[in-house]
Amino acid sequence: MRHLGKKNVIGILIDAVDYEASVDFVFRAARQRRGAAISALAVHGVMTGVLDAAHKFRLNHFDLLVPDGQPVRWVLNWLYGAALADRVYGPNLTLKVCERAATEGESIFLYGSTAEILSALEQSLKQRFPGIRIAGSEPSRFRRLAAGERIELADRIVSSGASITLVGLGCPRQESFAYEFRDALSMPILAVGAAFPFIAGRVAQAPRWMQDRGLEWLFRLCAEPGRLWRRYLYLNPAYLLLVALQTTGLLRFDTDGRPPIEEVLAG
Repeated sequence: MRHLGKKNVIGILIDAVDYEASVDFVFRAARQRRGAAISALAVHGVMTGVLDAAHKFRLNHFDLLVPDGQPVRWVLNWLYGAALADRVYGPNLTLKVCERAATEGESIFLYGSTAEILSALEQSLKQRFPGIRIAGSEPSRFRRLAAGERIELADRIVSSGASITLVGLGCPRQESFAYEFRDALSMPILAVGAAFPFIAGRVAQAPRWMQDRGLEWLFRLCAEPGRLWRRYLYLNPAYLLLVALQTTGLLRFDTDGRPPIEEVLAG
């Protein structure tokens, strides 16, 4: 188990942590019925915080931000000697959490994506982990939630009896959700990005050799060029430039951000 604490990666406080420590953190919070905001951040997730001061504030007040992308893990190793052998990939972390939940009898709630993907996701999880307890699921409304809807959603999740909530709303909406609902749910909220459609079998994952070499972005760009070209062709080079400036000491990155004036109430 490896957890070396939070490290400044171009202004975002990423935890230098491995799978075992990440899963252990989730289940400690679940057993204690303690609210905890957790997310797996790749380059895109890091850059959303770099470019938006309010979102930087949210991310840097998360309980756990794990290095989802290889380029994020590499920076932790280069700058801080973290010696992380692997990233903490959101879909794999989701499976590890679900496997342990099935073993320990903890129940999960699935929030986000579409009804079709949620149905396929539940079926896939039950096949992989017989006995897993899925307390409930609810698709995204793909719009901003009103204050009353936010309260009603929190009540539904809590009354379901779930002890862990998995959220798949896409970045940065899912991180906003975890930040906003942490206290209302009093349980770990794990923002897992594309894990829902990946595990449901609705979206293909990059081959392992591409993942290991930090080329998953290229696979996804080729699969969805119209949706992702701006993300990867602008944000990836910007990330590399900022990392170079941090590495050489030419630029220092503060971690303060700006408290959100109005919550996103993502849904």
